[in-house]
Amino acid sequence: MNHRHRPLSAAAVDGLLLDTSPYLSCDDCFDRLDTYVEQILADPSRVDVAMQVHLKGCGACAEEAEALLDLLTS
Repeated sequence: MNHRHRPLSAAAVDGLLLDTSPYLSCDDCFDRLDTYVEQILADPSRVDVAMQVHLKGCGACAEEAEALLDLLTS
């Protein structure tokens, strides 16, 4: 078998090396997403470390958060 491997992009390497503590799964993130976005809109200085860490490292959840934020602000 001959497998060709593409090198990882710098963004992919950075994503793999992110510190993900405190850990939050995608399921947990999705369960909290509505409340998180509403709280951010009510108080932009609000800090939820677990959500921020997860959204920084998970493109799918970050897209969901951004779409919800766009929906609520339009």
